This record gives sequence, structure tokens and C-alpha cells, in this order.
Amino acid sequence: QGRMVESGGGLVQAGGSLRLSCAASGRIWSTYAMGWFRQTPGKEREFVAAISWSGGSTYYSDSVKGRFTISRDNDENMVYLQMNSLKPEDTAAYYCAVSISGRVRDAADYAYWGQGTQVTVSS
Repeated sequence: QGRMVESGGGLVQAGGSLRLSCAASGRIWSTYAMGWFRQTPGKEREFVAAISWSGGSTYYSDSVKGRFTISRDNDENMVYLQMNSLKPEDTAAYYCAVSISGRVRDAADYAYWGQGTQVTVSS
């Protein structure tokens, strides 16, 4: 079994930056695509970004494209989400997970979700 542990969330003013980290333990995930999702109370989990197993391909939702950057370090079993130009609408709990199917934009294709890290952007 594997486990994802997210960190790096916090409170930031609009226009600021945060870097989220996801540590994957219990199994080597270097051959799987990884993704970040976010969720606010009462809403479904929303795709944010994903990265292929090699790091050669990245995918973003339209709402974060140009502001967020996903990256990974397979030697360290880490995935990162650099978030710049943050907006109040980015406020959510952010989760990382493993794409079991290889598809990257649907939460149903992911497993081994972490506990999440809260990001709050004040206006």
C-alpha cells in the first residue's frame, strides 16, 4: 500500500505564492502519473494539475494554467505544486493522488489520496 502526505498549505494574500509538496511513501510511484485536486465544502473534487510518470507531460485546468506549475522528483518520491498569483477562488483543500488508470483529469481515475492541505487566499 502507499500513502501520500501533503504539506505546504497556509494563509496567503491574493497575489501571493505557495508551494505544496506531496510525499509518496510505502511504494515506488515513479512509474505512475500523479495529480493535484482541490475541494471546497459542498463541492466535488476539482482537477488542478497532473504530471506524467517521467515528468515530460503536464496538464492543467484552465483556471490555473499559467499560474500553477506541477513538478516531480522521482528519486525522492515527491510531487510539487508551485502556485503563483493566487486568487481568493483558489481557496480549498488540496489533495495529491496517484493515477491508477493513466488518465489524469477525473478524480475517479485516482487512488491513494492524501489527507489534504488547506490553502486560504485572502482578498
